Amino acid sequence: MENKWEYDYSGLYQNGYTPAPPTGSGPSGQMPGEGGIPDAPVGGGEPPRKKRSTGKRVLAGVLALVLVAAVSFGGGYAGYLVASKNGGQAVIFQSAATGSPTSSTGSSTGSLADVASAVSPSVVVVTTEQLVTSNYFWGGQQVLSGAGSGVILTTDGYIVTNNHVVEGAQQVTVTLADDSTYTATVVGTDAESDIALLKIEATGLTPAVLGDSDNVQVGEVVIAVGNPMGTLGGTVTDGIVSALNRDISVEGNEMTLMQTSAAISPGNSGGGLFNTNGELIGIVNAKYSDEDAEGLGFAIPINDAKAVVQDLLENGYVTGRPAFGITVITVSDVQTAMQYGVSSLGVYVNSVDAGSGAEAAGMKAGDRIVSIGTQLVETTDDVTNALKGYNVGDVVEVQVDRGRELMTLQVTLGEKTGA
Repeated sequence: MENKWEYDYSGLYQNGYTPAPPTGSGPSGQMPGEGGIPDAPVGGGEPPRKKRSTGKRVLAGVLALVLVAAVSFGGGYAGYLVASKNGGQAVIFQSAATGSPTSSTGSSTGSLADVASAVSPSVVVVTTEQLVTSNYFWGGQQVLSGAGSGVILTTDGYIVTNNHVVEGAQQVTVTLADDSTYTATVVGTDAESDIALLKIEATGLTPAVLGDSDNVQVGEVVIAVGNPMGTLGGTVTDGIVSALNRDISVEGNEMTLMQTSAAISPGNSGGGLFNTNGELIGIVNAKYSDEDAEGLGFAIPINDAKAVVQDLLENGYVTGRPAFGITVITVSDVQTAMQYGVSSLGVYVNSVDAGSGAEAAGMKAGDRIVSIGTQLVETTDDVTNALKGYNVGDVVEVQVDRGRELMTLQVTLGEKTGA
């Protein structure tokens, strides 16, 4: 059976607007155009505002994040999480009553209606605005709006959501359950885990109580709270935990996720998956997209999210992740190859960071990456996934094609400091 995992609903509200062809944004989020790979021409003009259409992108063999560009917030019971300084270290995950993480027992302390009522104030709507440039549509720029979900972590405004909800956004707005709105600051993002941390200037919020996703059992009843379709904030759906530790490829990014039968729709991304104790056990981020498939939603286990959020809070990025110190683009068709003036399809180095291991090894913009270690490279996702087998400081053999000459470079990996 052909897998169809939906990931990016960033085009959900475009209403007929066709974006420009891919410009080759690499893992670092930078755009191509340096080192002999020219940018396509861009136009000027005033950016008209348009909503995203209900179109969705489906990729075979990859998991689709239920992003939509909207964010909802998860809710919790009486306990709360605090962001404080403890011996010089920021602490964001604690129980108000005991000072220790809460645990997931799977036993019900009330009806689903009681749980939904308790957790819903902890789930928020996240809306975004992103300025995009089109080479073919009026030759100008447009502001695309999107929406998703998020979960309040602290009484003073820290919120967890998905990286793909806020990725590329110039403005992020949070709407609480009482319809009050706040401009959010993006504290940090991590594409590999698909986690982002936001902050709003507010007090007296209702944070979610964290459960223990390591203790979750298949068959437990759960509810998902989010903002499906970007317009239905506070929606509650129920189901069970269908499976644990599902190894899924989400647009080329390998993730280990929790599977649920609770209805998940575009816009639920970043929202909460709660057990019947009202404890947050997962951050919703993906669904299977096929008209013949139902009840295949996925969430990031909360225990996996904790360490990432803590790192984002303290450092603004996840520490210990290896990086070459380059930006790359994928040239996957003849039209794109002509656009960038290259003769072969593949992954090209767009820029090389000064002082990086790639620069020290002699890598140059315009090089086509053929392999990393023993892994052949065909897409930028291949580059990202190849690095997961290495640590900062490791020396990696990279084969590149430079002007039809194959070269082998020994690259010492540095630390990745961004999403």
